[in-house]
Amino acid sequence: MEWRDLKYLIAYLAPLAGFWGIAQGGWASLGAVYVGFLMIPVLEQFLPRSTSNLSGEEEGMQMKRPFFDWLLYLHIPILYGLIAYALNTQAAQNWSIWIWIATVLNLGLVIGAFGINVAHELGHRDSRYEQTLSKILLLPALYLHFFIEHNRGHHKNVATDDDPASARLGESLYAFWFRSVTGGYLNAWTLEAQRLRKLGLPALHWRNEMLQFQVLQLIYLTGVGFFFQWKGLLLVIASAIFGFLLLEVVNYIEHYGLRRKQLPSGKYEPVQPTHSWNSDHELGRIFLYELTRHSDHHYKATRKYQILRHWDQSPQLPYGYPTSILLALLPPLWFSIMDPLVEKVTRKHKID
Repeated sequence: MEWRDLKYLIAYLAPLAGFWGIAQGGWASLGAVYVGFLMIPVLEQFLPRSTSNLSGEEEGMQMKRPFFDWLLYLHIPILYGLIAYALNTQAAQNWSIWIWIATVLNLGLVIGAFGINVAHELGHRDSRYEQTLSKILLLPALYLHFFIEHNRGHHKNVATDDDPASARLGESLYAFWFRSVTGGYLNAWTLEAQRLRKLGLPALHWRNEMLQFQVLQLIYLTGVGFFFQWKGLLLVIASAIFGFLLLEVVNYIEHYGLRRKQLPSGKYEPVQPTHSWNSDHELGRIFLYELTRHSDHHYKATRKYQILRHWDQSPQLPYGYPTSILLALLPPLWFSIMDPLVEKVTRKHKID
């Protein structure tokens, strides 16, 4: 491990702020929200972007270092520890409605930005062990179907109208939320039915992962309800909703308005670096384990986060991911900034 690798420890600031917020209470209850939507957007206005890539030799060395994997694995005890801490603290105190809302946002940000985000990285790994860890991280978000839909649906259909997670030009975030959440869930059922059909099995078979996921999520919620009653149940459900909506707003900004060409055969052109919005703001890259180098991720989904590359031809967001998320919440402002950029990228893509 080299000293420069320690930069990824910055990602732990959010869950640590989550613990701090719950412990301190009051105005501090927002915890991780201060890191994700205040500290990082402000600092990214002053810190440089980085377009540098590792050499082939450096990539080989980084791939062999277990440090990068353990950074991800440790999110499991941290995430579940934070949820347990929040539930126990709520049970022991009489929170006001404002403290409760702040804690939902605090906990939900960690569930979305670190639970789902790290699950996304591990879900692309080949080993059954790491795929299982991915599902464990998706459970608190009540979004286990993401494992199926993202890997077998989104990556196949990205940047087409067949993909509910690829935002259309002029589509508001709020319309996209409904379409992506419902469409992704239904697609996951369809994909599992197709997989089982190829095995000669009925859709409603015990090997259907979607059935298994519903049972696991029900067990999780039943356990929370049993030990922490309805208040605890409401807290984890509300936090999960905020967490997966955060994931979906990231989906929204990653592919907004970008479309692959449909060929005369009816098929779409192969996925290229031009079909995802990137951000080279280095702080956000580190904070989200290089998720913002999204073009390379879609170009080759098996590449681990520590070796993802910058592509000169990939369209670049004018702001980092956290700032872009905040802009997307205001559709008129988002459209005024992004629609001209989409038009420019589309025009260039047609010429190329």
